[in-house]
Amino acid sequence: MNTGLMIKELNEEISESIDISRDYSDDEIMELIEASVLKKSREVCLSAAQKKEIVTGIFNSKRRLDILQPLVEDKTVTEIMINGKDAVFTERRGRITKENIRFDSEERLYNIIQSIVSKVNRVVNEASPIVEARLKDGSRVSAVLPPIALNGPILTIRKFPEKPLTINELINMGSLTHEAAGLLEKLVKAKYNIFVCGGTGSGKTTFLNALSNFIPGHERIVTIEDSAELQITSVNNVVRLETRNPNTEGKGEITIRELIKTSLRMRPDRIIVGEVRGAEALDMLQAMNTGHDGSLSTGHANSAVDMLSRLETMVLCASAMPLEAIRQQIASAIDIIIYLGRMRDMTRKVLEISEVMKPMDGRIVLNPLYTFNEDMEAQDGSVVGSLRATGKGLSNIYKLKAAGMKE
Repeated sequence: MNTGLMIKELNEEISESIDISRDYSDDEIMELIEASVLKKSREVCLSAAQKKEIVTGIFNSKRRLDILQPLVEDKTVTEIMINGKDAVFTERRGRITKENIRFDSEERLYNIIQSIVSKVNRVVNEASPIVEARLKDGSRVSAVLPPIALNGPILTIRKFPEKPLTINELINMGSLTHEAAGLLEKLVKAKYNIFVCGGTGSGKTTFLNALSNFIPGHERIVTIEDSAELQITSVNNVVRLETRNPNTEGKGEITIRELIKTSLRMRPDRIIVGEVRGAEALDMLQAMNTGHDGSLSTGHANSAVDMLSRLETMVLCASAMPLEAIRQQIASAIDIIIYLGRMRDMTRKVLEISEVMKPMDGRIVLNPLYTFNEDMEAQDGSVVGSLRATGKGLSNIYKLKAAGMKE
């Protein structure tokens, strides 16, 4: 007995019996499914396990993410990648494997994408075939439709843990040391402006969440993101803002730049910008330079030095300022840059913590406080090393003193 075929047949029968003018609850849908499966089991001998599999499969196709739902619920899966209806890949512990599942049709995959994006007020179609969204649990979703995607609808889901990782958990995982974490705690509490950078999948959002746990609970925070992913649990007074894409007529777009400007009127103690990618970098730097100390943000780069260059380019996209003035803005706004990396053994580590100094000879100078040193490669291929102090002290201790802390 092919349970997949039975799920498809019963699904079609239930769809025909449903009154489309009614808004059914999950419980009502489940009752319809169970009644239909019970009726079918009188015709075909089904074990308890088979009944459960069929009921769950039909319910997932009706109210969840169909064949993807078990992968979404699997805590070992960190990324789900769908390259058209026939190719579903997952990432577990940094390793990518192809799953032995496929969609019945491109239309079914398309409908799932539409279901996801509609729940967060996003639109994706042939006229606007690229969209970023999120699931209810905060997982990041990226979808691309034909004709841009040549091998059918493309869906990528980056999953985040239900409970954000803490700094102590990152220490236990070997991502950084107790000593470095102690310094970062002081810097966050003393309201140093911190910028986290790294490549794709290096753990920037996870690390930003962990840093946010050091923010004193009495402060007011405004978070600004393309798609809301941050999970700040240590502060009660949190305002979460999310961008909005333009509608089918090209109107109604709300950008990160607009949200940053709006946030300044909300009396924030700190502003957290999930990621800067373009002209909004100028607004973020200006916010950091106008009394919103302790602000945090992230960006894509291959090193701390590269991040400074990228920020210069982003600011130039917003304003034709002299390069010298841009560098002065960056150096005045950002106090600390943290560079994260994904090692060849697929572990994520803090590779550098540097202080941003004033420009010298026309270029911004970095003062490395901690750098990752690799000692060896173990027999199992894991990288052995640690984040170590460079021996150079923090130069700008004004904020530490103002917060009543010692170096």
